[in-house]
Amino acid sequence: MTKQDLINAAANSSGVTKKAAAEVLDSVLGAITGALKKGENVTVTGFGTFRVSKRAARTGVNPRNPNQKIKIPAMKLPAFKAGKSLKDAVR
Repeated sequence: MTKQDLINAAANSSGVTKKAAAEVLDSVLGAITGALKKGENVTVTGFGTFRVSKRAARTGVNPRNPNQKIKIPAMKLPAFKAGKSLKDAVR
């Protein structure tokens, strides 16, 4: 399912225009992104939790030259943990 599919489904189920549904979806995604940039968790009850995961720095191997070691810097990554209702619905 793509973003456009989500917009179409939201517009059809709520009876609003596709343009209005697109604006709402963009607002929701922007709010989630903004909260994650600040390091906050976003919990949608019954759906799941978006959070920022920290990955430590480590040493890796250059795929073009397996004998060469490279340093991979520490970084922050977005992570999602599904809620119980979502897990049960998928099962």
